[in-house]
Parts: sequence; C-alpha cells; structure tokens
Amino acid sequence: MADEARKRAEKRVGELKGFYTNLITYVVMNVVLFVINLVTSPGHWWFYWVTIFWGIAVLIHGVTVFTGGTLSKGWEEKKTQELMDKEKEEK
Repeated sequence: MADEARKRAEKRVGELKGFYTNLITYVVMNVVLFVINLVTSPGHWWFYWVTIFWGIAVLIHGVTVFTGGTLSKGWEEKKTQELMDKEKEEK
C-alpha cells in the first residue's frame, strides 16, 4: 500500500517537474527569440508565431498535468479493470 502511494506521489512530482521545466524553457526561449527578432529584423515580427504555437502546447501540457489526467483517467481505469478481469477468468 505505502509503496503504491509513494510511486503515485513520485509520478505526480515527475509530471509537475516536467511541466514547470517546459514552462520555464518556453519563457526563456521566447525572450531570447524576441531579442533575436528585435536585433535582426525589427520591422518584421516573426517570433510571435513560435510563441503562439509553443504556448498552445504548454497550455495543453498544463491542462493534462493539473487536471490529473482526468480526461483519460476514466478510460485507463476501465481498461485496466477489464484486463484484470480477463486475466482472472483465464486462470
């Protein structure tokens, strides 16, 4: 029981760490891209395309992390139970 709880907690910490790493990388890289764009071609703004599309990906990542994966969790639990029941029947 305690081992399972620890594994779930470690998995959750890993998910949170992954999201925050992604978010920090997103912010830092977009600042760098903004500066590069400002220095190389101030009249033609292109950095915001990267910001928009990468931002969508970060948003999706955040939603899946902070909703606890509830969008797919129900399906996963049902499938796990189904496979466990099937294995039990075979024995």
